[in-house]
Formats: sequence, C-alpha cells, structure tokens
Amino acid sequence: MVRAFFAREDGRRAEAGQGLVEYALILVLISVVVIGILTALGQRIEGVFQSIYDGLGGAAGGGGQP
Repeated sequence: MVRAFFAREDGRRAEAGQGLVEYALILVLISVVVIGILTALGQRIEGVFQSIYDGLGGAAGGGGQP
C-alpha cells in the first residue's frame, strides 16, 4: 500500500515536469517565430520610422547632427 502511494506520487511529479517542458517548448517556438518575423520585416519597419523622421525634418531631437 505504501509503495502504491509513492508510485502515484512519482507519477504526478513526472506529469508536472512534462507540463513544464511543454510550456518551455511552446515558449521557444514563439520566440523563434517572433525573431523570424522581426528579421523578415526589419528593413521595412526601419524604412517606416526613417520616413517619419524625415517627415518631421529630423526635429525629433536626440541623436541628430548639430
């Protein structure tokens, strides 16, 4: 009876560990997708911000030339 109790307890721990691994894999997959999207659209996004900056005449301040 005691062995049966501990056997069930070990099974629960294994299931909890398995769930943690599944969440980690999902997080890795989401990270890879986000990095891929940012890599693919990076130049386009940079162009949008550059056109906004140019439209403002470079008056955004900060890192502009004196």
